[in-house]
Amino acid sequence: MDFNLKKLTSDAGVFFTRAVQFTEEKLGSAEKTELDAHLENLIARADCTKNWTEKIFRQTEVLLQPNPSARIEEFFYEKLDKKIPSRTTNGELLGQYMLDAAKDFGPGTPYGSTLITVGEYQSRLGGAEREFLQTSAINFLTPLRNFLEGDWRTISKERRLLENRRLDLDICKARVKKAKQAEAKAAAEPDFQETRPRNYVLSASASAAEQELRVAQTEFDRQAEVTRLLLEGISSTHVNHLRCLHEFVEAQATYYAQCHQYMQELQKELSRYPNSFASNANPSTSATSPSPVSSATLPGVSPPCLASTSTPGIAREPSGPLKIQDVQQPSTGHRKAKVLYDYDAHDTSELSLLADELITVYTVPGMDPDWLVGERGNQKGKVPVTYLELLS
Repeated sequence: MDFNLKKLTSDAGVFFTRAVQFTEEKLGSAEKTELDAHLENLIARADCTKNWTEKIFRQTEVLLQPNPSARIEEFFYEKLDKKIPSRTTNGELLGQYMLDAAKDFGPGTPYGSTLITVGEYQSRLGGAEREFLQTSAINFLTPLRNFLEGDWRTISKERRLLENRRLDLDICKARVKKAKQAEAKAAAEPDFQETRPRNYVLSASASAAEQELRVAQTEFDRQAEVTRLLLEGISSTHVNHLRCLHEFVEAQATYYAQCHQYMQELQKELSRYPNSFASNANPSTSATSPSPVSSATLPGVSPPCLASTSTPGIAREPSGPLKIQDVQQPSTGHRKAKVLYDYDAHDTSELSLLADELITVYTVPGMDPDWLVGERGNQKGKVPVTYLELLS
């Protein structure tokens, strides 16, 4: 108990003298031993590496898991050293909802069968996302976390120890300086009655201070060398993080390539289904339902090419030419549309369009779903859906 109390008292004294030295240095009333330029550069490089690694790590976590609650949950599982439970991705959940909905709507219906196909591909996209998240966490996030929680903590500990050794060295320098000043003052003003005893004490005090200085200098040099070796290891850290970055990019490229492949396959699958929603619906429901083509149109995109329709150039109705003059506007089901691009009519059944103008559009039974009937004043004709933005 006495030993512990003495040690506690000694540590408190050391802490106090260090605090005094640090405060005097900040106030400019005490000298400070500067580190060599090479060591200072290594420290600055290490701090830069730590700061940017931490930012990249945090933002990568947000990219891979945007849900903050899920990130907090994973953090606690890691701290408790427990396995993180498997979490269903949004794509897999959407796919499951579509498959369940298809069962209620009827797998034999056009809508139900399409839901099954889309749901299966959404599940595949979710599986690809899950694999990407796992690969990125192992190959990219884990090495960054190991550096921040392992190597950097060791470096920070040694740097704090180096700072303490530097403070001890400067304290010893200050003691030696004071001892020599006292010895010089005693020599300049001798006391003939007690000259030998006082000079002897001052000389012994200066010798003890110089011995402490030599010990402090040795410990400081040794700690500076240890810290330097650790900081030079930052170069190896950069090489390791570079390799991990390449692996992260490879995982991203693989994930996006899989998504692109699945979406191409899904489009091919959907193109095999008969497009019966326009022919089976009445005019009012067809006109009020937003077209999937027009809703995907974005401002600033170049005018779409119509070469992919039923015939080269302009799409035509499969049931033969429609007599526009005989078509009457329905009492309900028509809506306004904004023209996105200029369009020149190719025959008398079509209506020429000017960008940014507003027209009235509607559909009729048996009409190609890529086309609508457009009216502008007394003019009437077919207009391509992809050139329009349907307004609510």
